[in-house]
Amino acid sequence: MKLVKAVIRPEKLYDVMKALEKDGFKGITVMDVVGRGQEGGIQVGDKSYDELAKTLIMIAVEDKHVEKVIEIITKHANTGMFGDGKIFVCHLEEVWTIRTKKKEIEVI
Repeated sequence: MKLVKAVIRPEKLYDVMKALEKDGFKGITVMDVVGRGQEGGIQVGDKSYDELAKTLIMIAVEDKHVEKVIEIITKHANTGMFGDGKIFVCHLEEVWTIRTKKKEIEVI
């Protein structure tokens, strides 16, 4: 099981979420975040912006679905410009459901 985290442009959230949902990936966590990449922010005229508004989405998927989720995110979040974002894939050891107090997965 993997946790796919993607930092994307806020204006691309709707497109990414609709595409993920269409392919059956409905359990998604969304957070508004700020950050900057290697460029260190942007310069617009005399104004410098060190931190930019971004959206972080997280989705837990089975290993066999990771490539599909990455494909969907990259297709629908891409503008071709600096600042389109990053995708991080992390290994999940455990997942617990709070309501039932049950462990859903355990990787050994």
